[in-house]
Amino acid sequence: MKSRFTWVPVLMALAAVAGVFLGRLSYSGGMLGSGSRESFIVEKPVPSKIQNIVNLINDYYVDSVNVDTLVEKVIPNLLEQLDPHSVYIPAKDFDHVAGELKSNFGGIGVMFSILNDTVNIVSVVAGGPSSLLGVLPGDKIIRVEGESFVGAKIDNDYVMDHLRGTIGTTVDVTILRGSSEIEFTIERGLIPMYSVEVSYKITPSIGYMKIDRFAEQTYQEMLQGIAKLKAEGCNSLIIDLRSNSGGYLNVVTDMCNEFLDDKDLIVYTEGVHQPREDAFANGKGSCKDIKVAVLIDEYSASASEIFAGAIQDNDRGIIIGRRSFGKGLVQSQIPLEDKSAVRLTVARYHTPSGRCIQRPYDDGVENYYDDTYNRFNSGELFEADSVKFDESQIFYTRGGRKVYGGGGIMPDIFVPRDTTKASKYLYQLRAKSIIYNYSVDYCNQHRAELSKFDTENLIKYLKQKTLLPELISYATSKGLKPVSISKEERQLIENELKAYIGRNIKDNEAFYPILNEGDIAIERAVEALNKQ
Repeated sequence: MKSRFTWVPVLMALAAVAGVFLGRLSYSGGMLGSGSRESFIVEKPVPSKIQNIVNLINDYYVDSVNVDTLVEKVIPNLLEQLDPHSVYIPAKDFDHVAGELKSNFGGIGVMFSILNDTVNIVSVVAGGPSSLLGVLPGDKIIRVEGESFVGAKIDNDYVMDHLRGTIGTTVDVTILRGSSEIEFTIERGLIPMYSVEVSYKITPSIGYMKIDRFAEQTYQEMLQGIAKLKAEGCNSLIIDLRSNSGGYLNVVTDMCNEFLDDKDLIVYTEGVHQPREDAFANGKGSCKDIKVAVLIDEYSASASEIFAGAIQDNDRGIIIGRRSFGKGLVQSQIPLEDKSAVRLTVARYHTPSGRCIQRPYDDGVENYYDDTYNRFNSGELFEADSVKFDESQIFYTRGGRKVYGGGGIMPDIFVPRDTTKASKYLYQLRAKSIIYNYSVDYCNQHRAELSKFDTENLIKYLKQKTLLPELISYATSKGLKPVSISKEERQLIENELKAYIGRNIKDNEAFYPILNEGDIAIERAVEALNKQ
C-alpha cells in the first residue's frame, strides 16, 4: 500500500535543512534595502588541466565516450569537496528546483493522498479550477487523458507530471464518486502555495504562527496573519520555526525588520571574495510592541537561524526548543549555458553578536548530515547539559547574555525531545501510515456530517470523540497486532488521528490547534510570554 499527502501539483520537496540563498545581498548604505537578488556569471576560463583531460578522453580513449555525460557526473563530485551546500543543478532538474520557493504554481487545485494505488482527493482549493467545476473531497481520480490512473505506477511524481502544467492548458480527468464516473475537462490555474501554514489565537492574548519555509510571499503572509491576530486581541506571538529548513535571505530580513528598532543589526555576510554587507532594521516595523517567542529544533536551519539569531542577539524575544541545525553559508545561483546551474557558497552569515553559526563540515558531507544522529546518541536532544560548546567562540547579546558560535542557535529555554509517550506500536502506526489512512477513510464515511461544522466547532466535536478503539481495529485488519499502551500514548495517538481528520475537513486551521494540544515547547512559550 502506498500513502502520500501532498499538493497537486506540488513543488519539488525542499531538501532537508539545505536552505536556499539566491544571488548577492543588495543593501543600500548599510540600511535595510529592497532585498533584490542577482545571479552573476563567472568570466574566468576553465582550468587547463580539466579541459586537457576532457580533450585527451575525446581524442585518445579506447572506446567511444559521451563526454557530456561524464562531465555531468564529475561536477557534483567536484563541488562536494567544497562544502555540503555547494551543489550542481542539472538542466533537467532546473525548472523543479527554480520553483522550490515559489508561492504559486500551475495546477488543478486539489490536495491528494495515494491509497491502495489510487489517487484520493483529500481537499479542493477554494475558488480553484477543480472547485469551480464541482470536484469534491472524497472523489477518486481513475483516468487522466483517457488512460488508467490507478495501479503500481502511481506515485507522487507520476501524479504531478500528469496534473500540473502551464496555466491555461487543460487536462481531461475521470472521477469516481461512489459508484458513478464523472468526466471533467479542467483548465489549469494559478494555485497558491502558502508558507505560513496557520495563524490562530492560542490563548486570549497569545497568537501562534507556524512558518514552513521562507518563500517569495512569506513576509506578506506573516503580516496578514499578525494583522488577524492583533484584531483578535493578541499582544504576544509564538513563531514556530521547527523543521523550517530556510529560504530567501531578503524575506527573512524583511520579517525581522518588523520586530526590531531602528538601526538594530539583523545579519551580516562576509566571504573571502565578498566584502562585509550589513542588514539593519529601519525602525518602521509594525510588530515592535509584540512580545515574541520563537520555537526551533535540530531541523531549523539557514533563514530560520537568521531569524532566531536576530531576535536572540538583540534581546528582542525568547528562543525555545533545541539547538538548531547550524547552517551559516550563503549560496549564489550561477546559470550555465546549457540551462543547468551551480549553487556556490560565496559567504558566511553572522548574527548581530558576530556569531557564525555554521557547524564544521571538515569530515565530509555524509558525516555532516549525520550530525542529528550524533546529537541523539550523545544525549543532546534530551539534556541541555549534553551540548558541547566551543569555549573559544563566546559572544554576547545586546543585554550582555552569553551565547556561543560554532554550530547552531542554542535556545534560551531548552525543551527535550519527548520519547516517553512513544512506543514501537506508535512508530509502526506511523511507518505504515495507518493513522493517516484511517483518517481518510473516516472522513470519507462521515464527510457530510463533519462538513456542517465550522472550524471552531469541528475542533470541539472531535475533541469529545473517542476514536482509538476504531483505529486499533483498523490497524489490526492491516496486520498490526494490538499491544498494551500507556494512557499518555493512547492520548497521543488519538490526538494525532483527530488532527488528520481536522485537516481533511478544514485544512490546517483545524489540524494545528488539535495537534498542538500538549506540545511541551508551546506550553513553555506560553509560560514565558505570560511572565514577560
